[in-house]
Amino acid sequence: MKTVVVLQSNYLPWKGYFDLISDADVFVFYDDIQFTKNDWRNRNKLKTSNGVDWISVPVGDQIDRHISQVEIKNNFWQEKHWKTIQHNYGKCKYFPLYCTQFENFYLSRRWTQLSELNQYLIRLISVELLGLTTEFRDSRDYKVSGRKLDRLIEIVHKTGATRYISGPAARDYIDPLRFADAGIELVWKDYSGYPEYPQRFPPFEHGVSILDLLFNVGPNAPWYIWGWREGSSAPE
Repeated sequence: MKTVVVLQSNYLPWKGYFDLISDADVFVFYDDIQFTKNDWRNRNKLKTSNGVDWISVPVGDQIDRHISQVEIKNNFWQEKHWKTIQHNYGKCKYFPLYCTQFENFYLSRRWTQLSELNQYLIRLISVELLGLTTEFRDSRDYKVSGRKLDRLIEIVHKTGATRYISGPAARDYIDPLRFADAGIELVWKDYSGYPEYPQRFPPFEHGVSILDLLFNVGPNAPWYIWGWREGSSAPE
């Protein structure tokens, strides 16, 4: 049975986002829909000595645009973000292991499109750092029509999948009967039960960027995202 996840791209997503990717045979970036302000598309959270803090890509206040249409007008934020990451995670055990990849991302190229930036980072982390083999696609590749659930179901059909996994927040607008009528098994993702890991600056916080997990536990990160469900003991 082929499984698909269809989800908007986020900036430096939390571990649950990558848990969804690990569940999918095909992961479709759903960026040709409405951009939402003050959401995860252009910002995320870091753990700092002063608690949890936001890190945001400046994209302006315009609302009437798709995520794929969001332009980044300047690049001053790139060096600033890299310095913020260095300051808060530079002393973590595995920071040196991933330092070069992220430094190159922030300092070696100017990013002008939010969707392109997000998708690049998510692919980089998924494939090179977490070892995932999920196929990545973009919803624009499928040239779908219709609106809302009709559009989503059409994307699922065009991927050839018969199982769709959704995050729990989508319960507000997804009608399970529509998926059943379309011959698609709907599975709700459960984010509960994630084990804690060695994290600087207590108290522990799950809802932060994947960077926090990577820099603190390095190659053991997959166990803390999905491996723990297999019943194996925590890595040392």
